[in-house]
Amino acid sequence: MPAPKKAFPLRIEPTLWEALERAAAADLRSVNAEIECLLREALQRRGVRIAPPEQRRRGRPPKDEKGEG
Repeated sequence: MPAPKKAFPLRIEPTLWEALERAAAADLRSVNAEIECLLREALQRRGVRIAPPEQRRRGRPPKDEKGEG
């Protein structure tokens, strides 16, 4: 199971938030995912190496062995 994500409260100007919402919608992402993506891109441009994000499984979870779920 992947490690839980770090929660971090962020104060942000309303106009910047609105721009993030538009960018996230255009990329079919949540605002949180958009911010993570932008931060990764910015760090990469600065030459900071970080591990790629863990790929999360998409779709419905498989049914359990009893056929329930």
